[in-house]
Amino acid sequence: MSEPAASPAGLAPALPWSGPAPSQPVLLKGLVSHWPVVQAARQSPVALAAYVKRFCQPEVVTLWRAPASAHGRFFYNERFDGFNFAAEHARLDEVLSQLVAGAGQPQADALYVGSTTVERVCPGFQGENDVSGLPQEALMSLWMGNRTRIAAHQDVPDNLACVAAGRRRFTLFAPEQLPNLYIGPLDFTPAGQPISLVDMTEPDLARYPRFAQAQQAAQVFELEAGDALFIPSLWWHQVEALDSVNLLLNYWWRSSPAFMDPPMAALLLALSSIRDLPPAQRQAWAAQFHHYVFADPPTRHAHIPAHALGLLGPLSPERVRPLRARLLQLLNR
Repeated sequence: MSEPAASPAGLAPALPWSGPAPSQPVLLKGLVSHWPVVQAARQSPVALAAYVKRFCQPEVVTLWRAPASAHGRFFYNERFDGFNFAAEHARLDEVLSQLVAGAGQPQADALYVGSTTVERVCPGFQGENDVSGLPQEALMSLWMGNRTRIAAHQDVPDNLACVAAGRRRFTLFAPEQLPNLYIGPLDFTPAGQPISLVDMTEPDLARYPRFAQAQQAAQVFELEAGDALFIPSLWWHQVEALDSVNLLLNYWWRSSPAFMDPPMAALLLALSSIRDLPPAQRQAWAAQFHHYVFADPPTRHAHIPAHALGLLGPLSPERVRPLRARLLQLLNR
């Protein structure tokens, strides 16, 4: 846990670390408490909506709507051939008005707007509500809704989540907990990322017994408006919005050069080319991957002259370009 120093009004708060991002989650109490949007939210939902609407453009966003019977959980339907919510399109100011109007209705539909680029829908907002010291390519996104539950999932970028309105509970699991989280399909997902099938508010341990191990290793953080949480790349996280009007702003950034391909591409290709090989061949390819991908780089190819390393040397745009062309040639054979 870290307590950043308060920032004078008008100045962006800074992160309490420099250099590479931490490999563990970090709770940052009060990091953005002086943001104007946080101050407006502390007054009332009406004041919050009025502040955000100052920046709203007539751009539509994707709004997820689930019936009150879903209890805020956006998930698959009972037959597992679709989802328990519908996607609509609406302007952001219209969504804000719906949230304010439904704030006192206990049986209101669950509403959720996720991963919406702030600069597209609210240009100028980030100029008044920002964090300094982030990588230049960090992208600010907006997440808004009422009482909702988003199943545990993971993201490739590092993530700084800043609560602007309402309270949120994050339940985090280290990447090695993957076998205990009962992850669903890779290619049939609510929003692009595979999710845990466990209802973590009422886990069915008879159906998902290994989740008991994940529970013991879980890290739970409850954030109020003004708090922030750093979530490292590939950490699984469930997010619960606990109030009737919630707003979260987050920053995404990758800790890898832009010329590198998405790691998910390698996983999908391995599924199509390696997973169903005979066991002995799979083991042989596991050894190949360990040698060429996961072993310690300074020692694994020391026997090759540096000028002859080719693709085995440090990656660069010049080395990746022919590698990508060779891969396309193999796939299009």
